[in-house]
Amino acid sequence: MTFLPPPCEPCDPPGCAVLALPPEIDFCNAMGLLPLIMTAVDHHSDSRSDGLRVLVLDLTATRFMDSQGVRLLDRVRRRLPAHTRLRVVAAPHGVPSRVLELSGLRRDVPVYDSLTEALRPHSGTAGGPGSGAGSGSAA
Repeated sequence: MTFLPPPCEPCDPPGCAVLALPPEIDFCNAMGLLPLIMTAVDHHSDSRSDGLRVLVLDLTATRFMDSQGVRLLDRVRRRLPAHTRLRVVAAPHGVPSRVLELSGLRRDVPVYDSLTEALRPHSGTAGGPGSGAGSGSAA
């Protein structure tokens, strides 16, 4: 009889790191999240020979985010190595998506409706996310 190996934790695709953010991002925790995110970036950059090419911050479980969350994402974006791109996942009709839209950060950081879309290889064109029907942008 052959037994299959037990399932392991999901692995990030090569060159990518996915970090799930908490249900609330506000004044109380935003500044504490920055060093945690950057430590994860350093860990992924050091542990892989090809380096970290894409950092995905998953906001699908985040139900509340204020301007401190926007500031956090902007600081992460600015501190990433030049060869690492930031992508964000946010529910299309959720608070984080709306906050990112109102703040204008969506112009600088690609926001995707699902993790699958965010992990999909992209050609690097400026159109990227938000150019199709599932963009999640509000009128």
